[in-house]
Amino acid sequence: METINQELQTEEIKPVEEKTKWGRFALDMIETLVLAVVLFVGINAVSARVRVDGFSMRPTLDDGEFVLVNKLSYVFGEVDHGDIIVFHFPLNPEEELIKRVIGLPGDHIAVRGGLVYVNGQALAEPYIAQLPLYSGEWTVAEGHLFVLGDNRNNSNDSKDWGLLPAENVVGKAVLIYWPPPMWNVLEHAEVFAVQ
Repeated sequence: METINQELQTEEIKPVEEKTKWGRFALDMIETLVLAVVLFVGINAVSARVRVDGFSMRPTLDDGEFVLVNKLSYVFGEVDHGDIIVFHFPLNPEEELIKRVIGLPGDHIAVRGGLVYVNGQALAEPYIAQLPLYSGEWTVAEGHLFVLGDNRNNSNDSKDWGLLPAENVVGKAVLIYWPPPMWNVLEHAEVFAVQ
């Protein structure tokens, strides 16, 4: 008699355990999904991932590489000469470009004789593909930046379409993360060391 009662009690316990297991599984799934959404939103609030299209930043960046961008860099700091930035293209805000900052507000930029000058000082630019074959002069207005691609002669940049409004800046490019053999932290060169 005692054995029959134990069997009945065991059978009654099993359905309750199964309900508890399924309930715990559902709760775990909901917690995991909520955590994934929070992480996704948080990561996207502080960073962006951008694919390099074209050769305008060669040799620093190449076509098809993926770059991690720090969106908070300029919330807590200032744009500096030599920074590699991602921004919304002024002529088509849906498009994002990546270039190097050459001029800040108030700077006078001159390109002549294959060199870039900022406020009369020639830049040391070991990161460029070749010396610029063009010339021109620009003064950077307040609230704007002057940007150039590292592949000076094959880049659509400030020399072509003018100054970049500072509000178009998405953030500072910090590293190449794809493809894996190209993993690299990006150098934001000190551009004022004279050649």
